[in-house]
Amino acid sequence: MPKTNNRARRKRRIRKRLSGTTERPRLSVFRTARHIYAQVIDDSTSRTLAATSTLASGVRDGVTSVDKTGAAKLVGAAIAKACEAKGIEKVVFDRNGFIYHGRVRALAEAAREAGLSF
Repeated sequence: MPKTNNRARRKRRIRKRLSGTTERPRLSVFRTARHIYAQVIDDSTSRTLAATSTLASGVRDGVTSVDKTGAAKLVGAAIAKACEAKGIEKVVFDRNGFIYHGRVRALAEAAREAGLSF
């Protein structure tokens, strides 16, 4: 499985330098062929502060009428809204070894437009 091995190598390389703090938690993105997941993590306390995905109840209704990139935009807006409710304004973006392109980029840009800064 060279594709997954390559992603795992990229992920290790990224995570060596990237860590979420209390002031700037880490926005981690994971995608599968069907769904996309986002969670905000404080690595200093090892806690997930906010999480959403295309399977979340607030997002699932809107996902049925859009393509996968549109669904990623909905998840990005939803995670930004969840962060705003918790008082989080700044995050560190962790693409989790995925290339910053397509759905990962759509999620990041939607989160920025909705008020998160990274």
